[in-house]
Amino acid sequence: MAKTMPLLAILSLFFFPISFSSFSGTRIELSYIDSKNNFTTSQLISRAVKRDKLRFASLFSVSRAATDINVPIHWGRASYSSEFAIGTPAQNITVLVDTGSDLIWTQCKSCTTCFSQPTPPYDPTKSSTYKSLSCNSTLCQALAKSSCAPDCEYSYKYGDGSTTKGNLATETFTFGSTDPVEIPNIGFGCGINNSNAMDNSSGILGLSRGPLSLVSQLDVGKFSYCLTSYSNDSTSPLLLGSLATLSGNSNQSMPFVKNPTVFPFSSFYYLPLQGITVGNNLLPISETAFKLTANGTGGFIIDSGTTITYLTDEVYQLVKKEVISQIELEVLELRDAAVDLCFMIPIGTTSVMVPKIIFHFDGADMELPGKNNFAIVDPLGLTLCFMMNSMEGISVFGNFQQQNMHILYDLANGVLSFEPADCNNL
Repeated sequence: MAKTMPLLAILSLFFFPISFSSFSGTRIELSYIDSKNNFTTSQLISRAVKRDKLRFASLFSVSRAATDINVPIHWGRASYSSEFAIGTPAQNITVLVDTGSDLIWTQCKSCTTCFSQPTPPYDPTKSSTYKSLSCNSTLCQALAKSSCAPDCEYSYKYGDGSTTKGNLATETFTFGSTDPVEIPNIGFGCGINNSNAMDNSSGILGLSRGPLSLVSQLDVGKFSYCLTSYSNDSTSPLLLGSLATLSGNSNQSMPFVKNPTVFPFSSFYYLPLQGITVGNNLLPISETAFKLTANGTGGFIIDSGTTITYLTDEVYQLVKKEVISQIELEVLELRDAAVDLCFMIPIGTTSVMVPKIIFHFDGADMELPGKNNFAIVDPLGLTLCFMMNSMEGISVFGNFQQQNMHILYDLANGVLSFEPADCNNL
């Protein structure tokens, strides 16, 4: 049982001065994307969940026909962004960072269909290190859909109708400003035809297990992050390579589950979730509830770009019913609420007892305290909301539940490890 009084914000990622040593290891700092705006907690939650809904609008609209590829990620809705530079001389860009996406791309100045962005569009004609990739290059071959005119062109279509099309190329990426580090020959997309606006960004930096992602291109064997509390303005670390280690005192591990189907589902980080306990009650969840289906749908993924946790409706209704039975508060009927389940807190109440929730994985039990599952969403402190919801077909472990958890993606060994941590001091 735990008290909960967290405030909700959306996370933003900013690259600070770093030091690479043959890509052996580096640290990147994370901070909240909405921390500079005067949003109320309710507005922050609403914004976050709207991002989530758009993000997963495409999960079941994947088309493998010989047309544009629909990929399960909405490229304006991920929770983190990063600031760095590309080209020689360097040109600053701001892109969204996401473990659920693989293509790296940014809007280019020569775009014929463009959207507004916070920095000037990247201009490849002003860079001496820009180089188009041929259609027989390894990265071009890794695209789910490409064409030649005459060099490699990519084309992505997202489930809500957003698109990005352009040229696949390589460029020098520069991280940090005070002590800049240049990394040559990173494959990325130069977006020429891009529809729909993004959230204060110009493109995507993918960290998924797909071959086009940054971690795949750099052959980083592991990475980790530790997200500070949503009520805390401190930065959070993202660690690449040798710096991505856990203390070893209380960490647990589980194997990743591989989706054997074709892109894009195969690039997600799937986890072997087997059951859920609310309070002290293990729920009667079907053994097949989190299994991958023969066509590659279903399963349970961990995703830095999704805010709250989504469970298939069958499972969510069991969790919801148990949460209601264990919280002695009146359930609110909220019209157009960002989340599904909220409670009324009586005036004068100074604390609320909420149940812990344990996710049972193959080889590990992850205990989530109350502050990782509930949020006060109004200025008067009278509305308590449950930060989970339902979604058809697939379950997603969101970043709200990942607060103050150091999570290590060991890509080389196919294992995800975690441990509770004070992310402020990591």
